[in-house]
Amino acid sequence: MAVRDAAIAAAGAYFDDGGFVADLGRLVALRTESQVADNLGPLRAYLEAEMIPMLEGLGCACTVLDNPAPGGGPFLVAERHEGDDLPTVLTYGHGDVIRGQDAAWRDGLAPFALTVEGERLYGRGTADNKGQHLVNLRALRAVLETRGRLGFNLKALIETGEETGSPGLRELCAAERERLKADVLIASDGPRLQPDRPTLFMGARGAVNFVLRVRFREGAHHSGNFGGLIADPSIVLAHALATITGPKGEIRVEGWRPDSLTPDIRAALAELPVGGAGPEVDPTWGEPGLSPAERAFGWNSFAVLAMTSGVPEAPVNAIAGEARATCQLRFVVGTDPARILPDLRAHLDASGFGMVGIEPAREGFFPATRLPPDHPWVRFVAASLEEVTGKAPHILPNLAGLLPNDCFAEVLGMPTVWVPHSYAGCSQHAPNEHMLAPVAREALLAMTGLFWDIGETGGPR
Repeated sequence: MAVRDAAIAAAGAYFDDGGFVADLGRLVALRTESQVADNLGPLRAYLEAEMIPMLEGLGCACTVLDNPAPGGGPFLVAERHEGDDLPTVLTYGHGDVIRGQDAAWRDGLAPFALTVEGERLYGRGTADNKGQHLVNLRALRAVLETRGRLGFNLKALIETGEETGSPGLRELCAAERERLKADVLIASDGPRLQPDRPTLFMGARGAVNFVLRVRFREGAHHSGNFGGLIADPSIVLAHALATITGPKGEIRVEGWRPDSLTPDIRAALAELPVGGAGPEVDPTWGEPGLSPAERAFGWNSFAVLAMTSGVPEAPVNAIAGEARATCQLRFVVGTDPARILPDLRAHLDASGFGMVGIEPAREGFFPATRLPPDHPWVRFVAASLEEVTGKAPHILPNLAGLLPNDCFAEVLGMPTVWVPHSYAGCSQHAPNEHMLAPVAREALLAMTGLFWDIGETGGPR
């Protein structure tokens, strides 16, 4: 057996013999809910009790760093240096999870106890993100134990606040730029486009949340006495919202229509599937002339996340004094995030809706990032994964969702390649979250082959 094949076989045996499930069970058992106040104890325990032993087992020197953001969870930075003339790979994961939602899980399941049912591994964090970075760390171990060295320098960054917007991560990366310097980020988060085929993506859409508010007066007033006499904030807000997009969701705000859906990006998206888990995709929704993949990965989308006026659960015959809508724009590279709300303000004013207030959400925005789909690191990773799995991976210029990829692409200035190990139907951020065992096993083999190939060749030339 070739030595590379021996490393891949060792990764498969680790899964088949129950090692992966045992490790994942310990990780899931820690209630690392970053959305719960005063929960820093479990977050630090995840790093100190689980991540440090795994990374020290890879010969890494580990340091736990306090978060520069007040109240934010700690970070773990690990380093293994094999040679000044070798490439350096940075990997990343987040040990925090969303709230457990314990009561909402179906009978027989609990968020913080790993349950195996057929091909599904149930538990909070199995898909997002404990199971995914566990795959990568154990793939690294398979390479190290087989070859005796990685063949490259390794750095790892594990955070504990991604589910609350990664507070402090950008500041930490700026402060620790030299310590985290690397030739490439290779990490895992998010879903595959299809569970039976690997996926690569090289960035993420950004997002900005904001509130639109129409406030005319204090309190509500009887609709019989004042109907037809006083302005209804709900109607005004509905008409204002109707100017932002057309009836099929096509964006009408100047500046919100990106210029980055270039021929190379369209070519990369041409054959990519969308949907497959969840509601059926509406082919008539969104920007006319674009394919579903182009709308999801290459264009901006506006959504109304919530609307309130009056008391919806107990309506009365009265005209409310105020109406509000919480909204979101997801945007791709080519949209200036600093101009999103000013452009909306100008649009509403020009449309006669100066009375509609715009309030930025407290969390601000997440920038959009993207790496060209023909970048040498993308070609290298894709070729390695295809050799191991026998399947050409789907290649996305950017994920449709959110990731703190700007911290690596912009602050640290490195190419970023994400290899997700989950799938769209994993119930991420919902009850009954799970990871698919066949995907996890295939990912272990593929990542072992990838790390082996980097150490063997030094990566793309």
